[in-house]
Amino acid sequence: MDWDGKLFHKALISLYLIAPPTFISLRFLQAPYGKHHRPGWGPTMPPSLAWFLMESPTVWLTLLIYPFGDRFSNPRSIILISVYLLHYIHRTLIYPIRLRNSTTAAAAKRTGFPASVALMAFGFNILNAYLQARWVSHYANYEEDGWFWWRFWLGLAIFLGGMLVNVRSDLALLGLKSQGGGGGYKVPRGGWFELVSCANYFGEVVEWFGWAVMTWSWVGLGFLLYTCANLLPRARANHNWYLQKFPKEDFPMGRKAVIPFLY
Repeated sequence: MDWDGKLFHKALISLYLIAPPTFISLRFLQAPYGKHHRPGWGPTMPPSLAWFLMESPTVWLTLLIYPFGDRFSNPRSIILISVYLLHYIHRTLIYPIRLRNSTTAAAAKRTGFPASVALMAFGFNILNAYLQARWVSHYANYEEDGWFWWRFWLGLAIFLGGMLVNVRSDLALLGLKSQGGGGGYKVPRGGWFELVSCANYFGEVVEWFGWAVMTWSWVGLGFLLYTCANLLPRARANHNWYLQKFPKEDFPMGRKAVIPFLY
């Protein structure tokens, strides 16, 4: 195994190893931004800038690594990386602009994003962008995969459905934030929010489930598992936060935290 193969192998193992401690730690200690903002985590920055900086490796590092793969010109490789970039161009460039436009200067100062948390997210995105781009452009074996297009179209339908839920839910939350009240928060209603408190997280989990189906790889599965490890406990905390801050009559009956009817 050459040096890149060893690096890829170690990075993949790392992706799986960091998921359990992430899940366990977030069950007891919430990342101090957004609803859970609190002092004591060092310098802060505007949330929109933090989102741009910490998500940026998913775009620039992916575009840097991808052309060096042996299969970078394969149509299957190109279409897969395009789907991945579709999500992250939105998350890196479009979402921060919408967040900035929906947040007043006073609210941004009051709920600044800790630079330490942004740095940890930046590090994870370095790891994950390397793994996803390197797998798609170099290590995936498209020539012997007779089921590729069947899995791709199924996974793409799941991915796009999840992205639609994610983007619409983010827009709904940003709209509520711009209206103020409740410290800048209100109970979201309508659409998937009738079933879960964190419809945006639900949509993102569905997206990366679709990605795991499309890639049919340990890399895709690892990313899905880490996404769940990161978002599920945070969704639970958000759900409980809503219950504590707002009257119970504001909540639809049977609403779960993130997975409809289950969790």
